[in-house]
Amino acid sequence: MSIQSSPAERSTMRLHDLPPRAGDRPRTTSSAPHTQLDQNAPTDLQDRLREHALSLPGVRSGRSKVSVPGAIAFFLDQPTRTPDLPDLFNGEWGHIHPAHDGSLHLNVPTPVAEKLIELGWAEYHYVVTQGWAPPVVIMLYGPRDEKELDIAKAIVETAYVAAGGEQHAADGQELSAFHRSAFGTLS
Repeated sequence: MSIQSSPAERSTMRLHDLPPRAGDRPRTTSSAPHTQLDQNAPTDLQDRLREHALSLPGVRSGRSKVSVPGAIAFFLDQPTRTPDLPDLFNGEWGHIHPAHDGSLHLNVPTPVAEKLIELGWAEYHYVVTQGWAPPVVIMLYGPRDEKELDIAKAIVETAYVAAGGEQHAADGQELSAFHRSAFGTLS
């Protein structure tokens, strides 16, 4: 399956249309700090993914309250609608790690997390595996190429929408390839 990069084409993809991530999962740490150790995203793709997250309506950047120094957090201070998830980190719905890592931690609905993990795009954050947080906190592996960048952008949009963000961009395009209707049904 070919993932298209235009918002109009990307918005028609459903969660069950997502292809498996190619290759083996990257190695990661199993404790703090939760880090991706190999298959790291090229810096330019990290920059573009970070800028995409920060371009979403109402998102501001800041220092992460829960990650390593150098991580850039994504905050939504004024959700425009009721969030689909609890606010676990005082408005921080995700962050991208420094360039030597390039992975992200995001909060997504549990059915989305389960599907992303099944397809090899993500893993639960160790705080979930330890029972310290609900199964909504994931590590999204950094994108290795343009195709993976498009998918990562859609996953970031999913986390943003779940945090109570706008469902449409300024140009009217629906945000997140994984519509809210998919959160409960993954067929």
